[in-house]
Amino acid sequence: MSEYNWQKSSYSTEGANCVNVASASDGTFRLRESDEPNVILIASSVGLSALLASIKADRVTGA
Repeated sequence: MSEYNWQKSSYSTEGANCVNVASASDGTFRLRESDEPNVILIASSVGLSALLASIKADRVTGA
């Protein structure tokens, strides 16, 4: 697996429950949750932008 430069939000604390984001060389993004770093989601820039817009608009609910 490729090595990514993972970044987390400045709003995240040093504890768990952090979402990490990394850009890939193919122009897509990788997302992972700090509690399960081996589970990695791939998102396009359009998909990631839509997700962030939904979160900011408070349209995303937890399961």
